[in-house]
Amino acid sequence: METHQILQVTWFCIIGFLFTGYTILDGFDLGIGITLPFLSGSEADTKRLLTAIGPVWDGNEVWLVTGGAALFAAFPQAYATVFSGFYLALMLLLLALIFRAVSIEFWFLDERRRPLWGRVFTIGSALAALLLGVALGNIVYGIPLDYDMNFIGSFFTLLRPFPLLIGLLGFAAIALQGCSYAIQKTDDAISARAKSVAATVWLFYALLLAAALIASALFLPGGLSRWGVWLLLAAAAASLLYFRVMLHRGRDRLLFILSSSSIAFLWGIAGTQLYPNLVRASEGFDITIFSSSSSALTLKLMLVFACIGMPLVIVYTAYVYRVFKGKVTD
Repeated sequence: METHQILQVTWFCIIGFLFTGYTILDGFDLGIGITLPFLSGSEADTKRLLTAIGPVWDGNEVWLVTGGAALFAAFPQAYATVFSGFYLALMLLLLALIFRAVSIEFWFLDERRRPLWGRVFTIGSALAALLLGVALGNIVYGIPLDYDMNFIGSFFTLLRPFPLLIGLLGFAAIALQGCSYAIQKTDDAISARAKSVAATVWLFYALLLAAALIASALFLPGGLSRWGVWLLLAAAAASLLYFRVMLHRGRDRLLFILSSSSIAFLWGIAGTQLYPNLVRASEGFDITIFSSSSSALTLKLMLVFACIGMPLVIVYTAYVYRVFKGKVTD
């Protein structure tokens, strides 16, 4: 394999790592928002849940920004196709994330309208989680492209059954991530409710994972032919099963690790199915890492900066979580 190809594969893995990190970290923020109506029994409960994510939620979104910037710099053609084709969906995602952020701040400041801001937080979180999953489902399933690699569908093209199924699967995974974080960061009544909600979400998550497996066999010819997909699928299933076994055994931190692992394995499955594609085409030509990348020099310079910057981000993230570790109390 030539140096340029090694760099292309390396950046494919780095971008996958960044989006996986975002889904795991910002996933529990979104998950708290999705499940907030079921976890909170009072304003005091809502305050504790928002306080649990307050010091970290905005830092978690750095991973999304970094992943998008890396995609733009390393694979500009794929970035252009995705961001132009998914323009309306991405604007909805951006609005959802903005209103979610605004709702957190205003919940604390605008006491008269706290119920409203709580609902905005839930709606924004739910919409963002669903849209992220649907976007990934379309990339894996394939979108119609012309011979200049331009998207030729419409917004409703993105709402086909398979991408919607993947969107619901991602939605369930993020909701379970939120429950596991609430279990880890709270105690007493909130933690008990989070475990009850997690049991229900877990069932939907498992059913949707099975449905996605069947749909992949039907709609993605050859998508399950790679042994890595089955290995990662087995790992994801094992993480979920072990999560259910340990749910009521007081291993709060382990639950969060298992939920995070299942998300990482799902991203691994998507990446293994896609490789070497970045965007699969249902019509036209696939956009691959080899046909859409920047020059070898650009990728090499980016890798130098990544080797400096990414460890700093990881160390800083670990430090912040260490500072704010422990249960949130009144």
